[in-house]
Amino acid sequence: MTAEDLVRTRERVIDIALRYGYDTPESFTRAFTRFHGISPTEARRGGNVRSFSRLSVKLILSGGNTMDYRIEKKDAFKAICRMKQVTKPEGDTATADISAFWNECSQDGTMQEICKYSSFNPFKGILGICFSGEMADNGFPYGIGAEYNGVPIKKSDLVIADIPAYTYAVFQCKGKMQEAFKKTYRQICTEFFPQSNYEYGSGIELEVYPSAETQDPNYTCEIWIAVNEKK
Repeated sequence: MTAEDLVRTRERVIDIALRYGYDTPESFTRAFTRFHGISPTEARRGGNVRSFSRLSVKLILSGGNTMDYRIEKKDAFKAICRMKQVTKPEGDTATADISAFWNECSQDGTMQEICKYSSFNPFKGILGICFSGEMADNGFPYGIGAEYNGVPIKKSDLVIADIPAYTYAVFQCKGKMQEAFKKTYRQICTEFFPQSNYEYGSGIELEVYPSAETQDPNYTCEIWIAVNEKK
């Protein structure tokens, strides 16, 4: 993929252009900009690019979908959060557990407490933290919180979680929750990972919710998934 070549390597644009059959860097830049909406230089600096799934021919034409994403490296940080063990993601069971947990935290004052200890930098919102790398028979830990600002904690059911440094694939999720979230996550699993040069990393997934207006049809949040390059 030309976009991933720009993001993952330091190859010259002219070398990438020639490898993919373009006669000049200018023709490559024009084609790249038309598809991704940004120039190769902007993509190399961390701008959003698109993955493209293969077309498959069946009784009907399917596939050919585009998905915006970017790759970001994030240093280790501490998150202040309330934790809960949720069931394994089979069907909608985990989704129901997590939704109920969000409702509980929204109604019992937990969100207000979290905000007292949050820096909201660089994550501009409340985090849902899925520790899927700690999956067990009885489920996995899930946290609701934010990046910790260092203020001493007074509420006992809030904990500090250490999030190691990771490389993340970051996806925008647009639409009313939870329908939009499930649709985007399904695309990540069935389109992005099979077609990209990345695979699941060490089992950390972050959901970044900028506001509580999750039932707005125009709502936008982000999904950050720790990834490794495929070997």
